[in-house]
Amino acid sequence: MNRPAGAAVASDATNPAPPPAAGPLRRLLAYRWLFLLAGLVLVADQLTKAWISARLPVDDFGNPAGSVPVVAGFFYLVHRENTGAAWSLFTGRSVLLSLLAAGTLVAIFFGRRALGLRESAPQVAFGLLCGGILGNLVDRILHGHVIDFLDFHFGSYVYPTFNVADSGICVGVAIYLLHSLRQPPG
Repeated sequence: MNRPAGAAVASDATNPAPPPAAGPLRRLLAYRWLFLLAGLVLVADQLTKAWISARLPVDDFGNPAGSVPVVAGFFYLVHRENTGAAWSLFTGRSVLLSLLAAGTLVAIFFGRRALGLRESAPQVAFGLLCGGILGNLVDRILHGHVIDFLDFHFGSYVYPTFNVADSGICVGVAIYLLHSLRQPPG
């Protein structure tokens, strides 16, 4: 092809080369808030559970000697072993709950685009959620149960004992629901 030198330059300027493909590091950094928060929740969860396990005997729901009052009559630290899910649903089904947790993490990975995980609010929500799922999954794999230790009393009502992972899951779900409700229909 016999083109003048200026024509080739003008042609290249109007049809720029496609951007280079995103490398693995760039793809990981796109989800930095998700990974950061998931890691923080997982570490905080496992550290607090290790601390409780080392300092308090397992409480069988009737052993007040094993609880530490933080705010008497309202908030206690206890050491409970939960083989079920929230509110002791599916008690004794740790393997099933482990498979469900792993499946949820896989579904989040494959559904990341549909979930909008390139945006910061969904990343925050799913970072908390995934960190909580991982925290409880680690417990189920290592111990066969989840360690719960935050015990709140509201008069005669005792709220189900929970942990940092459970908090991450609940707050993450709430953030994602609020974010979803604020999005325009489309």
